[in-house]
Amino acid sequence: MKKFKKIALTGASGRLGSYLREPLSSITEQLISLDIQPLGKTLKNETFERVDLSNYNEIERVLKQTDLIVHFGAYSNEGLFSNILESNIVGSFNIWKAAKKNGINRIIFASSIHSVGMHKSSALVSSTVMHRPDTFYGLSKCFGEDLGRMYWDKYAIECLCIRILSCAKVTSNRALGTWLSYEDLIRIVLKSTKIKNLGFEIIYGVSNNKRSPVNNENATKLGFNIKDDAEIFKKDLLKKGTLNETKPGDTYLGGPFAIAPLESDAMASMDIVDDRKIVD
Repeated sequence: MKKFKKIALTGASGRLGSYLREPLSSITEQLISLDIQPLGKTLKNETFERVDLSNYNEIERVLKQTDLIVHFGAYSNEGLFSNILESNIVGSFNIWKAAKKNGINRIIFASSIHSVGMHKSSALVSSTVMHRPDTFYGLSKCFGEDLGRMYWDKYAIECLCIRILSCAKVTSNRALGTWLSYEDLIRIVLKSTKIKNLGFEIIYGVSNNKRSPVNNENATKLGFNIKDDAEIFKKDLLKKGTLNETKPGDTYLGGPFAIAPLESDAMASMDIVDDRKIVD
């Protein structure tokens, strides 16, 4: 496969971004990693730019001569609307505006289950279900998806929206259904760079879990090779005594976000392990 000349990854210093840097660097001559937080050691063909997504001039500058954008940068929790507005809404607007200015024709967007988080988990919703955000964070992901749709319709900038459920270590019964392994995340992103005539599409970012609460048939139709199943963690939860334990919010796709007050710390009740990958 012919390599890209330049790929831009936003949110490169974050946990998910840390697992995408090396795979993306293997398919491009130059990887430009973007974040407002420091990155640390870079890969051989990687350049780091410390940028604020809300600053259009910075974004437009660093995206010059870029072939593809993998947009994972965001304020990744519920919180003050002003924070979400700057990072997620203005930030995404700047990404798409700069993409058009620089002739970039494909964006891979990290959306979220929280864009549809108020749907019931039992509904097995597909990727065509109506938006039902559970927080301002979820609302910002609705904006990103609609932005991608509009830029495809008006300017033919292709976009894959990945509605990520929970890409983190399995520490709860809910995660047996919502887990996205890092390996499947990488498979999804790499495959999304290869699909011909992508257009605008939405899939769920979830592994091939026996207990998955969504209908991810669009990912299958598009040829995504999603392999892993969270059932491998069933014994661990049984030992901890948390297998089949239910928590407030579990009846909704958004889990704890669905019952959290707006502008609160919705992740406070979640046991998220920060196991980001460090470049040696």
